[in-house]
Amino acid sequence: MDLEKIINKAWENRLLLKEKDTIKCIEKIIDLLDEGKIRVAEKNNGTWTTNEWIKKAVILYFPLRKMKTIEVGPFEFHDKMKLKSNYSEKNVRVVPHAIARYGSYVGRNVIMMPSYINIGAYVDSGTMVDTWATVGSCAQIGKDVHLSGGVGIGGVLEPLQASPVIIEDNAFIGSRCIIVEGVRIGKEAVLGANVVITKSTKIIDVTGKKPVEYKGFIPERKVVIPGSYTKSFNSGDFQVPCSLIIGERKESTDLKTSLNQVLREYEITV
Repeated sequence: MDLEKIINKAWENRLLLKEKDTIKCIEKIIDLLDEGKIRVAEKNNGTWTTNEWIKKAVILYFPLRKMKTIEVGPFEFHDKMKLKSNYSEKNVRVVPHAIARYGSYVGRNVIMMPSYINIGAYVDSGTMVDTWATVGSCAQIGKDVHLSGGVGIGGVLEPLQASPVIIEDNAFIGSRCIIVEGVRIGKEAVLGANVVITKSTKIIDVTGKKPVEYKGFIPERKVVIPGSYTKSFNSGDFQVPCSLIIGERKESTDLKTSLNQVLREYEITV
């Protein structure tokens, strides 16, 4: 079957959701997402592209599902989606109450502390999803990433053309960071605690004689902390949050090093 073609037709004509071939196609796509054989966004020749048709399939999957009660030991849930299973086959450590929805991919040797991974997300091998961290729908998390406690990685299904949040390999995301609206964090970057980045957040590199500004992207190996800048309003001048690039992760720094060790190199306490 040409899965993409079937999905695009169903997207334009929702009556097709009643046909068996369409239903099988959507369920197949969710199965492939769950297995990591397809993904919502992928990197080709150094450029990330979003597969809109896969996002459409995820959206179309919801009306096909019926609410039902799920009992897990003494716990009860009431939802349309089943949960992932067979973690032992991938050597994934899942600490109660960690939850990943079916249709998300969790790679080998991932550690899930009490946390949440939504449908369509991709979490690659060796990554730590620490306590109360959340990985939103369709977010893309690379290999050996550390998502510290309370990190919020935003999800996105609509608009279809919107890119998901992308955290590339070996990045370290500090406690209580919030990354949303399709922001991309380059590989081996380090974010200090409480960094909040949206598509419109100013990201200012202050390491040179003149500041260099980015939006929606942290370059590879950069070390980032929360900051602020002065903005004028009708009522006066006020401080507005931004993110500051204060340096670069050194080649000598172990990729598994703690966040505090990296920040100590720059005499920053967070």
